[in-house]
Amino acid sequence: MSKFKFSVGPWNVHPGADSYGPETRKDIAFEEKIKKFAEMGFSAIQFHDDDAVPNINDYTEEEIKQKARDLKKLLDQYGLAAEFVAPRLWMDEHTADGGFMSTSEEDREYAMWRAYRSIDIARELGCDMVVLWLAREGTLCAEAKSPVWATKMLIEAINKMLEYDPAIRICIEPKPNEPIDRSICGTMGHVMAVSAATIDPSRVGGNLESAHAILAGLDPAHEIGFAMAMGKLMTVHLNDQNGIKYDQDKSFGVENLRAAFNQVKVLKENGYGDHGEYVGLDVKAMRTTKDEDSYKHVQNSLDIFRALEAKVDKFDYEFQKKCVENRDFEGLEMYVMKLLMGIE
Repeated sequence: MSKFKFSVGPWNVHPGADSYGPETRKDIAFEEKIKKFAEMGFSAIQFHDDDAVPNINDYTEEEIKQKARDLKKLLDQYGLAAEFVAPRLWMDEHTADGGFMSTSEEDREYAMWRAYRSIDIARELGCDMVVLWLAREGTLCAEAKSPVWATKMLIEAINKMLEYDPAIRICIEPKPNEPIDRSICGTMGHVMAVSAATIDPSRVGGNLESAHAILAGLDPAHEIGFAMAMGKLMTVHLNDQNGIKYDQDKSFGVENLRAAFNQVKVLKENGYGDHGEYVGLDVKAMRTTKDEDSYKHVQNSLDIFRALEAKVDKFDYEFQKKCVENRDFEGLEMYVMKLLMGIE
């Protein structure tokens, strides 16, 4: 029995369209996804603002709040919580040049409107966290904007959110590239620096996604550990990645099993979840997946995490200590490989 609670977003089950091809599966109704996630054992749902309130631009502030209250009733019906709300800034025409860092003042104001509405939705859903995936925050043309100015714009935007709601927590999900060329705030270290520069660092932390760390040439477990050492790991998005290319969001552990083991290990060793944190998944099905298998990648990720958690429980810390004392790191490494391979 896992000690962790798990969360998932509705976008994790999708029709399969990408930049190079059309949909390969039928879309699944939102409530059907919610019902299935509850049956699979998830405890919470991750939301973008327009997952919670589709066509959000078409409604007044009060109408948005009412639709969020209706959603809360649906979640209650299936015994699910909302983990966070994230403004989906990268899909709107106002955010072609970024949101908080757009060179257009009008577009920066629009980004703040979406951020404020995300906070409103979070309040109605009973959660206190807004996640910022800074998808287009950076430059496509290096000389288009100063990185100094852009960084200050991000800090200013976060400060406005903190002032808007004294209880909200802002959780930055760093990513080094794609869809932007040169990102601002691309790693967990950047997140820590931005947090420290805000008016209330205690309410600003990070969300580490496995694939994003790999894309930066970093080890996800070390990025998780760094954030935990600073008391700043608010949530995680676990998945996997085949090298430094486009963001693949593969099922957790399918490419880098030992790295996945160490992610589970650092979370469990350091009490992740003791303060209500969720283990979040952010995984995509292969485009070749059939309709009847639309949830298989999600189930696989859960199963791999739980299997690795059982391996962590079996980890022999006394043997580890002896290996370290004797500088027998070859022996320790082989011990870990045998543990993962099930070799006694």
